[in-house]
Amino acid sequence: MKNRGFTTRILHSDREQPIEYGSLHRPIHTSIAYGFERVEGLADVFQGKTPGFAYSRQVNPTCNALEDKITLMEEGVASIVFSTGMAAISTVMLSLLKAGDHLISSRFLFGNTTSFLNTLENFGIEVSFVDATDAQAVADAVQPNTRMVFTETIGNPCTQIADMAAIGRLCKDKGLVYLIDSTLTTPWLFRPKSVGASLVVHSLSKAFGGHGDALGGSVTETGVFDWSAYPNIHEHCKSGDPVKWGIQQIRKKGLRDTGATLSPQAAHTLALGVETLALRMERACDNAARLAKAFAEHPMIDHVFHPSMPDHPQHERARELFRGFGSLMSINIKSGVDCFEVINRLKLPVISTNLGDNRTLVIPVAQTIYHEMGAEARKELSITDNTVRISVGIEDFADLHDEFIGALNAG
Repeated sequence: MKNRGFTTRILHSDREQPIEYGSLHRPIHTSIAYGFERVEGLADVFQGKTPGFAYSRQVNPTCNALEDKITLMEEGVASIVFSTGMAAISTVMLSLLKAGDHLISSRFLFGNTTSFLNTLENFGIEVSFVDATDAQAVADAVQPNTRMVFTETIGNPCTQIADMAAIGRLCKDKGLVYLIDSTLTTPWLFRPKSVGASLVVHSLSKAFGGHGDALGGSVTETGVFDWSAYPNIHEHCKSGDPVKWGIQQIRKKGLRDTGATLSPQAAHTLALGVETLALRMERACDNAARLAKAFAEHPMIDHVFHPSMPDHPQHERARELFRGFGSLMSINIKSGVDCFEVINRLKLPVISTNLGDNRTLVIPVAQTIYHEMGAEARKELSITDNTVRISVGIEDFADLHDEFIGALNAG
């Protein structure tokens, strides 16, 4: 299967091992506990001497099938799935960082992630927020106690793109864990391993599943980091190949302690959704790029935030790194126009807070997901009271174009 294409491998990955009754998909295993013929077998699983299933908080056959798909897509070593994307991020950081450590993060982040990083400081973990579009800003923030650098591939909502390749080289030189949230690119548009990422996290609830019907998150070990030199690995996680020590600690310590377990039903739903990931992303990215061009030509739009635009500060970087420019975009409607009125004229796009759905979703940013941030902080991120975020779906482009341009013209 290694020489097959992306979609072909995902479609047929379940059948690389025998499945009962010739089923095309791995079955849903709802049992939370597993029996053994002899107690030695249970003890060996607990001690990590043999693979197996003891309790579904940490391992489940249906979740493992999804993990295998994600690992395959990311060309990684191993993956773990979680109940949500935030569960994945928080479990990774709580597993690998401790009081006295320092984390460098991009300041262009999903609002909930920023909130969690602020919470980390309550536990004695220092966090520095920097403009990660400039790798020098990351380098300038490095301290003797720095352990990790974190960034997203595309900033939400204004689509800033970090200098990920240069940051990867910096992390390699300094021996830092490099954690990338690739939710908005997905493995179809970009593989963070290519820029030296140590770990890759996703909110599977977004474009990965695509249908807005299952929450989930994941982390993948890429195999490029030397965990044998990382000071925060517990002794009981130092077994087997050192390349897996970090992911072992996230599962054995992090997932066990947080209990942020993905349900087998959600895992099965997400595994089905990802079969069409490439097809959906190609359509949504094409729709987004064409909408961005139409918005840029409209007199009621002050600015369009989408990496496909030639005037986007990181346009060339996106072209170099990504297979496509992504399905997320934002627009700043001209001052004096009520963005609520424009949004309320839309009939086809859904007024909703999610991302990566097959349906196009629209939300005013300042009044909702970034309301708690305050006006001054929003201004630093180029967010105005008339910033509208659009998660572009897979509808026919002509219908989307007519909806948005019609809503703008009606004002």
